[in-house]
Parts: sequence; C-alpha cells; structure tokens
Amino acid sequence: MSEGGSLCLSEGGELPRLVEDQQPAQSDPEPGSTTPPRELFQNEGGEDDADEEGDEDDDGEDDSGTDVLSNEEKPCTHLERAEPFGSGGLPHVFQTSHLVFYERFKAYQDYMLGDCKPSEVKDFTADYLEKVVEPCDWQALWHTDVFDVLIEVVDVDYKELRAKVELVVPLQCEARGCDLTEEAMKTLLEATMNKVPLQELHVVYDESGDFDQTALALEHLRFFYKHIWRQWDEEDEDDEFDYFVRCVEPRLRLYYDILEDRVPTGLVEEYRSVLQRCSQTFREFSSLRNGLSSDSESELDNVSMVEGLRMYEQMEALKRKLRIIENPLLRYVLGYRMNCGQLSCSAKGERPGGGRVVHVVSSSSSVQLLHGLMMEKLLPLYSGKEFEVQFHSDPSVAVSSCYEGDVVIICPGHYTVTNSISIADSIQVEGYGLPDEIVIEKRNKGDTFVETTASDVKLSNLKFIQHDAIEGIMCVRQGKLEMENCVLQCETTGVIVRTSAQLIMNMCDLYGSKGAGVEIYPGSVCSLVGNGIHHCKEGILIKDFADALDVLPQITMVNNVIHNNEGYGVILVKPDARAVEGQPTDTQSTGGEMEEHKEGGATEAEGEATEAEGGATEGEGGPAAAEAGSDCDVPTIVVEESPAEAQPSSVPPEFTEGNDAIKRELVATSVTKRRLQKSRMKELGAMQADENLLSQEMFVSIHGNQFRRNGMGSFGTFLY
Repeated sequence: MSEGGSLCLSEGGELPRLVEDQQPAQSDPEPGSTTPPRELFQNEGGEDDADEEGDEDDDGEDDSGTDVLSNEEKPCTHLERAEPFGSGGLPHVFQTSHLVFYERFKAYQDYMLGDCKPSEVKDFTADYLEKVVEPCDWQALWHTDVFDVLIEVVDVDYKELRAKVELVVPLQCEARGCDLTEEAMKTLLEATMNKVPLQELHVVYDESGDFDQTALALEHLRFFYKHIWRQWDEEDEDDEFDYFVRCVEPRLRLYYDILEDRVPTGLVEEYRSVLQRCSQTFREFSSLRNGLSSDSESELDNVSMVEGLRMYEQMEALKRKLRIIENPLLRYVLGYRMNCGQLSCSAKGERPGGGRVVHVVSSSSSVQLLHGLMMEKLLPLYSGKEFEVQFHSDPSVAVSSCYEGDVVIICPGHYTVTNSISIADSIQVEGYGLPDEIVIEKRNKGDTFVETTASDVKLSNLKFIQHDAIEGIMCVRQGKLEMENCVLQCETTGVIVRTSAQLIMNMCDLYGSKGAGVEIYPGSVCSLVGNGIHHCKEGILIKDFADALDVLPQITMVNNVIHNNEGYGVILVKPDARAVEGQPTDTQSTGGEMEEHKEGGATEAEGEATEAEGGATEGEGGPAAAEAGSDCDVPTIVVEESPAEAQPSSVPPEFTEGNDAIKRELVATSVTKRRLQKSRMKELGAMQADENLLSQEMFVSIHGNQFRRNGMGSFGTFLY
C-alpha cells in the first residue's frame, strides 16, 4: 500500500470490520505490501470462482487505498531496501519496520488474528504464517544481540514459530564483542537442531517481489511478540472475549501515541516500569506455581501457596494499571494521575546578591511605548532602590532568568516559544496591554506549555496559544497559580490542577480543548470566578479516585459561563460505589470499562445524600447537616449558598439549574468517602495520626454559573 493511500484511510475515521474467517478477500491485499499471490487465498473447492470473477469489476473500484500493481503486471518488489546491519559487509534486507498504524492494524485484524480468543492466538498466527511465508529456499539474516549471520531457510515449523536453516558458506557474519568462526556457528546450529526463531530472521532483499509477503509476515510476527503480546494473556480466566478488540488495538494505539509524542514522558516511564514489574512478578509466580505439588500438604508448600496468592494479587493490580494506561479513555481520565508529581525544574530562591529585577520583554520598542511603560508601570511601582531593569526579546528566557520576587512585563507583540515554560519561583508575569495584543504561542511538542510549582505565581493580561502540549496549556503541579484576564487557546488539554495545588482563575477565556477545559484533581483547591469556558470536549472535569485517602477538591465556581462544549458543562469522574467499598464490580472484571451516568436531576447523588444524612443538603445548610450526621462521625461539609438577590434575574432558570446538581453530587460523594476513610483508619488503628486529615472541611461554593448549549447537558458523572 502506498503511503498516501494509508493516510487517506487513517484520516477517514472508519476502521475495517473484523473478518469472519482467516482467509482475506482477494481484492483487499495486506497493507503496506504487494498483493498476495492469487492462488494463496482461493477457495479449495473452486465452485465460487465464477462469483469471484463476477465481482472483479466491483473490487477494482474499491476505494480502500490499498490497491497496488499485481505481480503479474509488474514483477518487482514494492518494499524499500533497509540499511545493512553492522559495518555493511552483509547483504541488504527488506525495510519493514516503518509501517504506519493503519497498516499494522489491518494486518492483525484482517489477516493474522481476526476475532480469535487469547487461547487461539498461536493457532491463528500459525495458520497466517502457513499461508504467507515461503516454506523454503530463501535467505535471511539471523539477527541477535551478539551476531548477525547469513543463513538459508530449508523448512519452516509454523506451529513452533521456528525455521530450520543451514549456514551459507563461505561464512558471512558480523559479531559484537566476540569472534565467531564457521566451525563455531555450525556447532551452535547443531546445538539448536538447526532451528532458529522466526522473529530473529530478516529476509534478504530481493527485487523480484517473490519474498515481499514473507518479509512483511515476519515483521508483523516480530512486532506482535515484542510490543503487543504479554506472557499472561493466554492465562486470562475470561477467554471468551475478542483478543484483538480488548488487547491488540489499545496496545497498538498506545505504541503509536508514544511514538508520536502524544503521551506525557512521565506516564511513558511509568507504563514501562509497571510492565517490567508485572513481567518479573509473572515469571516469579510461574516458577513458584510450577514447583508446587498438587497432593502435598507440607508446611513449606503451604507457605509457598500463601506467597503465591500474594504475588497473584500484586500481579492483578499491576495488570489493572496497565489496562488503564492502554485504554485511551481511561488513560485520559485516570492514567495521568501517575505522572502528577514530576518537576521539570527546581526553585532558585532569592537572588544571591539581594534585590529584585523587572524583566521587560519586547519584540520591538518605540519611544512612545517605553514612555508609557515608564510612566504607568516602572516609576509608580518599581522605582525603589532594590529594583533593576533587564530587557529580553523572548518570554521564556525572561522567566528562566527570574529569582524569587521578580516581575516580568511583556509588551505587545506575538512571541513564539519552542520549549515549555516552567515557573518554580514565586514571580509575577503580566502583559502591558490587552490580552489579544500580547500573544505567546508554543510551536514544538512537549508535555506542557506552562507549568508552575511555586508557592505564589501570578499571570495577567496574556494570551496563550497551545500546539501539541500533551498535558495541557497550563499545569499547576504544586503551590498556587493566580490568573486574571487571560485568554487560553487550547489544542489538546486545558488547565490542569494537580493534587495539593491551588488555582485562582478570574475573568479568563478558555476554549478549543480536545479534552476538558479545566481538570481538577483530588485534594486541590480551585476557584473559578467570571470565566468563559467553551468549545471544548468537556467544560470542567472533576476527578475522584477510588483511593479512600483521596478527597474531593475545595471548589469555588461563581458567575462562570460554560457553553457550547461537546460533552457536559461539568463532569465528575468517580469510582462505582461497589469499587469504593471493595466489592467486585463488572468494570473490574472487564478491565475498567466506563459507564456513563447522566445527572438529569442528580438522582443518584440525592440517593447518596439521603443515605448519608450527615452530608445531605436538605436546605443546603452546612452546620445543620454536620449536626445531623454527628452520630456517624462525618466531618463538616460547608456549602456556601448564594443570596437570592445574587442570582441574575435576566438569566432563565434552565441555564443555572446545574449549580444545585453539582453541589448535591460533590457533597454526597465527599460524605461517602469521608465515612470510608474513618472506617478504614479505625481498622488500621491509625485514627489518632490522621485526625487532622479527617477533620478538614470540604468547601463548596457554586452559584451564579450559566450552562448553555452543552452537548450532553450541564452536569454528569462517569462511573468506573
């Protein structure tokens, strides 16, 4: 398949359907390659030949983008020649490692795996190889970490995924860190009965095109066992699911998301670490299991069984983490939590020589501009002896030059930055003019655009334009960020408020996010007043995790206009009640599929609030609710109710009804988790040490917000 064809299909948004058998249609050749030999996929009986010939005209009009010249029309290869291994003394091989996502997707779905179950993967793979791989008389490089040697394949064992080979003489070999002779290689082959793994073979380049399918099949096999297959897949207790849909597709997408820098660096490292730990635990568990005797009742075997159960539970927890990261939706909702504590730079503190600096950033200066800046900003505010002025042309350079207490003033202009802006010291960055006149645009890829970790950072009168920032246009990892009168033009994710961080966002305009406009993590403090959040996938996303120690954030939402978002205006992501209580759920057994729950009237939240009583909002009275729940030892939940006159009389009630639904759901969820915290702390005997944690108040002030034209409503929840 040509590259242009594959891109056209990939962008079309339609994925091919699963095939019902393992024989692909003749008109749909394997992607990224030449058309397979015609006799390879013919019906054995031959009675359908006439029907196939009658359909050839329709097949010729297929707009799949995979049509290539057949071998009869042009008997030559359609694959490129790869760079030779080593120093270049060995023959060239086929270039097959640069296939795009769609090519691999279609190969696994339509040709290699279809709708097989995990226990059938090896049989389906063997059947695919038997149809495609030449059985003998082709040369390949046997590529290992130690050497590359030219061999000739004389037979293929498709079930065992091995090839019987002979050494090509005279010896053509390149070794790394050792010397290999012809006799040594023959001895090595004799020790393996002249059989080597198919994954280690790379087909020698041949211009005839006869071995294109063999080279591609080995590439698909090699990639599958390196990046897709897991040792524990075939041991899954639930063997009735479609292996391609549940495992292959999400893992393949994750591979290409990582390859194309769509996943934060910290999350990639976490994924690889968890995968390595899970593989190690599985090997240890398998070794322990194989050493147990089924009829033994010795004390040693009993100890081993207890250890085996512990390792099994540990492995299941690691596998669940892997499924969360591999699933695109769960990765977005839950997986980024694993990467929430990473710091890209450390604070400098106060300037060694003392004093403070005002950094003036300007792309071009005029006398009038400097005069206005001097009269309106520098002289009235920064004329003390402790201040000096420095000039810059790049905002990121100015910020990186700051120490504690410095000020950055950015003059009107359009500034393009290529690196992330990390603010680790308490500074103030303000635009001199209107936000649309001071534009900071990020071009290159990276985890974040602007991230803050300082105790007190202020941004004002600025416009940020984001491109390809994976984690968001603004990420508050630690400390406090205050934004006022800023414009945030997003492309991926909007503003992220991590656990223990604080965001104060006033009179800002945020739009364009393909995720949520604002993501609020447990344990954070978030104040949103007078903002516009619109044309995002979701308006505001509030995350609640199953961990009992994670408490809902303290939230203030007043007079915001949340409109024209694709999903909900505000959405709460929380665990299913059974998952919080430690009971088995359907989502746990299926790898964490998400259930959507619409909060038309917040009926579930009302039910929880009524059951909790201590956090019920009968009249939304915080102290009264706390008193009612004193028998249950539920901490105080403070709900600030807006005065009646504060509600804009000109706004129809249907635009503001979401405020009450959000308050009810947040309070009820918080009460449930607080109860669970206390019960678990008492079980662990750690009540005294964590009394301060449990006595903290949850503060909710939500009123005066308007919800207009959001695709799925003003408020909803996701249960996982």
